[in-house]
Amino acid sequence: MKQFNIYEPKTELSRLVDKASKGETFIIAKAGTPLAKLGPISEEKPKKIKYGLMKDKVKFAPDFEDPLPNWLLDAFEGKAE
Repeated sequence: MKQFNIYEPKTELSRLVDKASKGETFIIAKAGTPLAKLGPISEEKPKKIKYGLMKDKVKFAPDFEDPLPNWLLDAFEGKAE
């Protein structure tokens, strides 16, 4: 990856953008300190979500939806003795 101090990209921006659109990446620096990167925009497609991957792998207890016992509710509410 080639690095340029800020003056050169200011004067040759069109040329560098053309090269970046073809896949090259450049670092733009000020006084030798890297500040920015100029490169191509990736054309990655978002990953598709796959539903049902955990089907038949997760098991719930038969009493999963039953109300919690009073002693546990009291503990959540800070009323436990």
